[in-house]
Parts: sequence; C-alpha cells; structure tokens
Amino acid sequence: MSPVLDTAFIPPQDREEVVRNAVWESMVAVEIDHGPPAEDISVRIGLGAVGPLKICSARATAVTLSRTERLARKDDEPAVTLGIQMAGSSMVVQNGRECPLGPGHCAVFESIAPYTLLYDEGVDHRFIRFPRAALALPDRLLRDMTAVALGPDNPVASLAFTYFSQLAVTDELHGGGHADAIVEPSVELLRAALTTQHGNSGLAKAPLEATLGLRINQYIREHLADRDLSAARIAAAHGISVRHLYAVLSRSGISLGDWIRTRRLAECRRELAGPDGRLRTVAAIGRRWGFVDATHFSKVFKRTYGISPRAWRDQDRPRA
Repeated sequence: MSPVLDTAFIPPQDREEVVRNAVWESMVAVEIDHGPPAEDISVRIGLGAVGPLKICSARATAVTLSRTERLARKDDEPAVTLGIQMAGSSMVVQNGRECPLGPGHCAVFESIAPYTLLYDEGVDHRFIRFPRAALALPDRLLRDMTAVALGPDNPVASLAFTYFSQLAVTDELHGGGHADAIVEPSVELLRAALTTQHGNSGLAKAPLEATLGLRINQYIREHLADRDLSAARIAAAHGISVRHLYAVLSRSGISLGDWIRTRRLAECRRELAGPDGRLRTVAAIGRRWGFVDATHFSKVFKRTYGISPRAWRDQDRPRA
C-alpha cells in the first residue's frame, strides 16, 4: 500500500493537525497524543478499502490513541477494528482489560466503547475496520473478545494474522472484482478467529439468522446505486430464498420496494443540494441512483418532497 500521508513533507507545526484529520476522516475519531515534540514526529500512513472494510497501514514514532467516552457515544456507524502488530510492541486497553501485543499478534477493539492504544516504542501496525453488523456476533462475545491477544497459539488466529497483514498492503485486492470476491471470506475468517478464541465456535452460526435483517439493510445501502438491485439479487447474496427475504423484512416493517425508493430519493436530494449538484443534469443524478426514466424520477421526487428536483437544486444552490 503506497503511503498517502508522510509527515516528512509536512512542516513540523502542521504535523499533529494533518495526522489527526487523516485518521478521523479515514478510520475513526480518536484523541492523538504524540510522544516526541512536533519537529521529531514521523508518521507514514497508507489507506485503502475492500468494499465496506477500511484499511490503514501505519508506521510512526511513539503515540497514544484514545477513543474517549464522549467520542464513543457519538458513534453512528458501530465498527470493530482488527489491529495487527507487525513489529515492536503495543498495548490495547478496553473493557477493563490490558492486552500487550508483540509481532505476530492481533487484537480487536470496538468503536462503541472507550479504548486506548499505547505505542510507547513507535508504531508498526496494520488496522482493518469491519462494520459491526457484518460480523453478526453476539454483543457479549464481542465485549469478551476486545483487548484479547489473538496469536500463534490459536491456529485460526495465526492464519488470520497472515491473511489480514497481507490484505492490508496488497493494492491489487483493494478494488474491482477482487475486492468483491474477498469481503465475505474476510468477514468469516475474523468471525472464526474470534469464536474459536472464545472457545465456542458454535456461537458463530446462530447470530447469522438473528442479524440477517441488519446485514440485508447494510447490503442494500451499499448497493443503492446499482440498477439491477432486486429481491432475487439481495436474497442470493445472503444465501436465502426471496420468500425468506420478504419474511425477514416484514418482521422489521419494511416494504422492500418502498424502502429502496425512499433511500434512493434521499441520495438524489442530497446530491442535488450538494456543491457538485450543478455539474450533472437532474436526469443524470436520477440515473446514478437507479431512476432510469427522468420523467418518472421527477414525478416521484415531487410527490415525496413537494418540489421538483430541478427547483430543489436551484433553491438550495442559488446562482453565484
């Protein structure tokens, strides 16, 4: 993974702010306390993504990262981050546990609870951030497994270390069909590492059905712009029948067609009102979010919001 941030090219007085902004925007909001003075701070960060998985590869001088209670309370996209120790040592603190990590070890920590990451000797670490719902594991198991070392004594965890440490720095896997092909196996491998470390791999199965609605919801959000998004495709992606899909959604009071249309309209409304709203035609924005017929799009938009998409764009984006 090529570094996208290197403090060697940033004036010392700006380094702390630049690093903070990069971490907050790409991974998670944390307080960052650098060990050395500004002129001695050295940080190289590479960023990437594999579908919904966010990736960060970092080398840096000594630093402490703190996810405070205030920041954790504001979390609107709960996530579980896998930290992979490549060299040196570090400490993960969460849920009353202190977990020292050495080379070949990894550990997870949750965004919805405070945690501290201590890198007194500097950072040589890789991070992969998973949507919490995608793991489909019980809350209690995740709490039990935060700040617990996953190491060579667990063969599945050892496999996970090798796999994820390579995934984090292999650019060819971060886009296109390759990325689509490895998201689900990556999620399943982390699930397997956590459940085997917990001592009951059977726990990995029951939550799949219990969290099916959440995973379907997440899948739809990720594929809203796909014109071929259909009940058959959604069902196939989750290994269930279309009938089962409708039953799951019905239990949550969701009508699939209405749900998709409402969220697509919301994305169109947001894009039309945004800074780039005038760079594309109204019809093009509608097509981007699955509305192939421009006339139908305008009618549905006006029926929903009481204003045409063109009038909404012009009202919200007055000419200079």
